[in-house]
Amino acid sequence: MIDGLRPYPEMKPSGVDWLGEVPVGWDVHRAKYAFREVDDRSEQGDEELLSVSHKTGVTPRSLKNVTMFMAESYEGHKVCRPGDIVVNTMWAWMAALGITRQIGIVSPAYGVYRPRSSAHFEPRFLDYLLRTDVYRAEYVRSSRGITTSRLRLYPPDFLDIPFIQPQLDEQRLIVRFLDWHGAQTAKLVRAKKKIIALLNEQKQAIIHRAVTRGLDPNAKLKPSGVPWLGDVPEGWEVKRLRNISRSITSGSRGWSRYAADQGPLFIRIANLSRTGLHLRFDDVVRLALPAAELGEAARTRTSAGDLLLSITAYIGSVAIVPDDIGEAYVSQHVACCRLIPQVNARWIGYVLLSPVGQAHGTLSMYGGTKQGLSLGDVKNYIVLLPPVEMQDNIADWIDKATRQISDSISAFEHEIALIQEFRTRLIADVVTGKLDVRAAAARLPEIAEIELVDDLTEGDDLDEAIDDTENEEVAA
Repeated sequence: MIDGLRPYPEMKPSGVDWLGEVPVGWDVHRAKYAFREVDDRSEQGDEELLSVSHKTGVTPRSLKNVTMFMAESYEGHKVCRPGDIVVNTMWAWMAALGITRQIGIVSPAYGVYRPRSSAHFEPRFLDYLLRTDVYRAEYVRSSRGITTSRLRLYPPDFLDIPFIQPQLDEQRLIVRFLDWHGAQTAKLVRAKKKIIALLNEQKQAIIHRAVTRGLDPNAKLKPSGVPWLGDVPEGWEVKRLRNISRSITSGSRGWSRYAADQGPLFIRIANLSRTGLHLRFDDVVRLALPAAELGEAARTRTSAGDLLLSITAYIGSVAIVPDDIGEAYVSQHVACCRLIPQVNARWIGYVLLSPVGQAHGTLSMYGGTKQGLSLGDVKNYIVLLPPVEMQDNIADWIDKATRQISDSISAFEHEIALIQEFRTRLIADVVTGKLDVRAAAARLPEIAEIELVDDLTEGDDLDEAIDDTENEEVAA
């Protein structure tokens, strides 16, 4: 069905350079003619707290794995109603906005825009349209500020942005097509993620055996002294992470406000793989640091061989900083451990990635009642320590034994990335009038339930950055 899509038979100039041509019959007008800014405030603050993301739009925070500092009260937050546009003023340059589907509350720093009685927009159509790359570029142009990290999209500027508007029936056909395609794509992505999960289980079993028994199946064992850990090979030591680290720290709170398109790398949880020791660079945020932060920057800057560990959200993600990373800093949600020279960083990484490290992280969370790990928890992580030569040999063996599995996982992850890229491009082409889906949509069956966009994404660590900034603004 996708292969059969064609351009619209007749096009016309939109009158807006960055939009180009649109289909005949489509209108283009400023947002202010269809929406107005509202500032309704919550009296008790007990409504559903909403998350606003460039990947998933507006979603209930209870359904998200985010790492926000929880305020004592949300009284005075802005109330949103179904159909409202919610814009994170500070992160609009990354298209952190969307349409609400329920009553909820957001930070007072956000912009909330409600449809006028004369508006004829299908909310889901706008939700697709307003998070396309072409609109993201316009948010950057319309925002005020010197650098990306300080850009703000204020209400008069947002309301002056042109909205594309097909006829209402056609909007609904477009939504029907994109929802159907999203449901099919989500099923495909979930199937590939299940395969990745099975491969990772196989990989974990190999790692666990190696880091708790070594390479000699006949090695004599001794009690570890840790009830949940059991026996370990003779000659191995059981240490705390603090005993083999020169320093253990995490990033500075609020640095998300310095996020930019250029500059040194900002390492977030999204950059830590959950299946290996490598960093992921498919979702990169950089920093534009002011001179006032350069002293603090020295504390949070990474060096080659540093061990990184997630301490909120996805507890237990581990990575080793590569030699060629260049200038990079960790976020407040990532612990950076600088190990002593007498230990192999890859060995320690594998211990923490194994069920040994994962179990310790779970126990430190008190059964999941805490929101994250403190640096004290990280320092107390249990690590197994064979002689250094054995660490090197076992780490090399794990690398070789899991290489084919790791390559397969990477291949599936690459396939998922390509699927996501195709869907992003398809959405943009359809909602801006480059592809005609009317006939295809009319033949589709009704979709009983819309698939959440989360099914198409690997997680949304941007939420942690948005929320950090949000709370600072509220407190101010």
